Amino acid sequence: MGVTAEFFKGLWKENPIFRLVLGMCPTLAVTTAAINGIAMGLATTFVLVCSNLVVSLIRNVIPSRVRLPSFIVVIASFVTIVDLVMAGFFFQLHKTLGVFIPLIVVNCIILGRAEAFASKNPVVSSVADGLGMGIGFTLSLTVLGSVREILGNGTLFSVPLLGGSFLPFLVMVLPPGAFIALGFLLAAMNRIDQRIRGG
Repeated sequence: MGVTAEFFKGLWKENPIFRLVLGMCPTLAVTTAAINGIAMGLATTFVLVCSNLVVSLIRNVIPSRVRLPSFIVVIASFVTIVDLVMAGFFFQLHKTLGVFIPLIVVNCIILGRAEAFASKNPVVSSVADGLGMGIGFTLSLTVLGSVREILGNGTLFSVPLLGGSFLPFLVMVLPPGAFIALGFLLAAMNRIDQRIRGG
């Protein structure tokens, strides 16, 4: 598979949220607003790209017995960078996302891509894989956050959309709303995929 294909597979065919159903904790917890989805997605993308890059570079010098702890140390280093930068420059957003920024360390998308892809492939392909998966993750969280924010608050990026007469569905910004919105989006994506395949 070429570098371009490695990049684009994360956007649709192997989208981490809507196709692989990975990383559900931050997906369900932080997507009460579109801006939260973008911030979480960009933080995860940074960690994905950087950890894939480093894991691919060191893949031939790390003994197989200690590869997973080594990968976790690499991932944790980049998560610490993201955590400190967000705390320093985007404090309100960092406060809103809370514990889910440090929990990127245990996000199964990142460790999964490090183990299943970056540890077996060259640097360019690994970076393309991390970037594609990260952008796919970011787009998914943004769409989910947008749907929940519009239906739950009547706003998008805190801008009123539906007028003063709109009665918000408060359940959409509560935990059950995350499951409901995700279910409908998964169904819509499967339906679109069926039509593309001619089903």
